[in-house]
Amino acid sequence: MDRRPTLLVLGGTTEAVQLAQRLAPQVGPHLDLITSFAGRTARPTAPAGTVRVGGFGGVDGLAAYLRATPVDLVVDALHPFAAVMPFHAAEACARAGVDLLKLQRPPWTPVAGDRWIEVADAGAAAEAVRHAAGRRVLLTIGRQELGPFRSITGPAFLVRSIEATDLAGAWTAVELLGRGPFPLEDERKLLRTEEIDLVVTKNSGGAATAAKLTAARERATPVVVVQRPATPSVPLVETVDEALAWIGERVQLPG
Repeated sequence: MDRRPTLLVLGGTTEAVQLAQRLAPQVGPHLDLITSFAGRTARPTAPAGTVRVGGFGGVDGLAAYLRATPVDLVVDALHPFAAVMPFHAAEACARAGVDLLKLQRPPWTPVAGDRWIEVADAGAAAEAVRHAAGRRVLLTIGRQELGPFRSITGPAFLVRSIEATDLAGAWTAVELLGRGPFPLEDERKLLRTEEIDLVVTKNSGGAATAAKLTAARERATPVVVVQRPATPSVPLVETVDEALAWIGERVQLPG
């Protein structure tokens, strides 16, 4: 190869940022790194390389981008709840003949004392809330999934999200802005002072937002847990170290 290899990272997670940080010494002299964001968070950044924001135009658009750039490797480090883009990436990489790796942190699993109500999606989570006894609900599923909850009357919702969102609807909802990691003592205080008696969350995994599960367990508070969507059959690793090893097997990087 008479040029630097190019790695495209489909970003949006802590792992994507960590991967860029670890690769930073190689970027420029030995590697071209492009981190692509969907654009759902304002002003996304990466520690090294080039940032790209926005969609590709479906499978055809992504395959064309991979060929034209050209891209040598792709790491899908999308959020575990990205339902469509992982399949687009798998098909586009297959068409373009580009190696693809999925980097996805492991999900949370219940332990003794947890009172989980596991559901398939946000709509099922809303139905679970309707049938639960909770009157004070901490809703932590992101602003893209609020639709099914807006028609629920009765409970009061505390809606935690990274960025401000429209809370219009029949429901009673108050916004709480915050970005993880959330310390355990802060989560204990939140559930206690807000008298939270039901928590709703996605099974995102990772340490940044796991403390609410511990706080809920300690209070014997039920937690509605939305399970992850299906993923394509592609090579999968759970850690940045494993992703770096996979990259190192395919491109020659010093050190």
